Amino acid sequence: MREEEKKRSSLKNFFKKRWVFPAIYLASAALLISMLFWYQSAGKNTADDQNLTKNSKNLTGMSGEDSVVEVNQAFENVAMPVKNEDEANIVTQFFDTKASTEEKEAALIVDGSTYRPNMGVDIAMKDGSEFEVVASLSGKVDSARQDPLLGNVIEIEHENGIKTIYQSVKDMKVKTGEHVKQGDVLATSGTSQFNKEAKTHVHFEIRKDNTALNPIDFFGQPFTAFEKVEKPADTSGETNNEVEEGTGDSEQEQTETGKELQPEKKETEE
Repeated sequence: MREEEKKRSSLKNFFKKRWVFPAIYLASAALLISMLFWYQSAGKNTADDQNLTKNSKNLTGMSGEDSVVEVNQAFENVAMPVKNEDEANIVTQFFDTKASTEEKEAALIVDGSTYRPNMGVDIAMKDGSEFEVVASLSGKVDSARQDPLLGNVIEIEHENGIKTIYQSVKDMKVKTGEHVKQGDVLATSGTSQFNKEAKTHVHFEIRKDNTALNPIDFFGQPFTAFEKVEKPADTSGETNNEVEEGTGDSEQEQTETGKELQPEKKETEE
């Protein structure tokens, strides 16, 4: 009992000292002021970050995600739309009007009695198995649609008017408006009614301003290589035997126009 009374007595004596309450008041005030400054500073930093993000989007005209996709894309090399290029094989070449007669004939797709130029390349596995179709370049999915004739179609937009097209696919993993990175899985290889001879494959096209380019010329090349592509000359005076270079007709457009092409025959000497 005496010890408790001594403790209470000492505590009362402590609070009777003149400097105790002012010290407690000053410490409380300092703590309160510190908390106010911290709260205001945190709120200001958050507002600044939001304004910076908003201003950045307004200045560039795109969101942060768009910026990342475009920056990465500028430093990418054009890749084949497969995970393992060593296991892939090009079964149908691109129709190039400057190629030899034999090469042109090899790049024609036989549709009954009609011959149509291949505006891309048809890629299949060497063992004929199905495979995952991946994005050749980073970009934005412009269209992912079903097509019973072409075996479904995925179109991806890139910078500077470049577009990559993936046809004859199934089990599509992407939707219109989505952003994809190079190497992302887009779909699974499939077949098409348009080119049955290719069997399980992916029909891959590269276009610049809707002009078909030979993908083989760009595989492994930096994205900046597209800047060197010149606008094709007017070939409207050529015959139907020689397909207009860069007409921009996709396989779908060719089926709609029904344009018939006959393989070129070698001229015989008189």
